Amino acid sequence: MREADPDVFAARERDKWTVPPPDGESYAAVQLRMRDWYDQLNADTVAVAHGGTARALMVALGLETPDSAADLTIEQGAVYVFGDGGLAKYC
Repeated sequence: MREADPDVFAARERDKWTVPPPDGESYAAVQLRMRDWYDQLNADTVAVAHGGTARALMVALGLETPDSAADLTIEQGAVYVFGDGGLAKYC
């Protein structure tokens, strides 16, 4: 992306939360979708998702800010448990 579209790359580096990658979805859009999904849950649920989805849910639930979540490392193979008590990670 840096070579193919340097302007978009620079804009995304400045604002990863609202600037989507080419032909992609911004974290802000995913955040809205994840909030809607989370709000419709009525039982404990196991979901497998991409790290960007976890970042968006963290912001939607007020556990992170867009700035902190955009660069947050989401570990492969870890289990993240979201709940009323916050967030727990199990490796």
